[in-house]
Amino acid sequence: MKGNNKTLPRLLIIEFLKKNPDKRFTARDICNGINIKKGEAVKSTVYRNIDKLCNEGRLVKYKEPNAKAMSYQYSEGHGSCKEHSHAQCSECGKLFHIDNEVFADAAKKMREQYGINMDFQKTLIIGICNECKEKKNRFKRP
Repeated sequence: MKGNNKTLPRLLIIEFLKKNPDKRFTARDICNGINIKKGEAVKSTVYRNIDKLCNEGRLVKYKEPNAKAMSYQYSEGHGSCKEHSHAQCSECGKLFHIDNEVFADAAKKMREQYGINMDFQKTLIIGICNECKEKKNRFKRP
């Protein structure tokens, strides 16, 4: 089956990301995380596999506001990222998968008023998750 070639770098990448499903990584982080050694896998092979995994919908690729590099997160258990949008906590970095119906009215208004069609696969809403909000509130002084 096309896209399921089981090369060592691909398997190492998937295994590493499956162990860290709620975390995001740059390509460099992934290279370091799978302990690339000379002859085991070259960085270009890792980058190529990351691109393939993104195209297959197994990884979410996005640009964080203040980062220079792209970030990636494992998403295989969430179905196609075309079927939902993403929200990210600005404190802990956790990525949430949001049903596109949540943004249906906003998407319609953007299309009608501005002529912009939302690309749900690339939509990223930044905010603070409840867990981080609770942590912040606990440390506030009365």
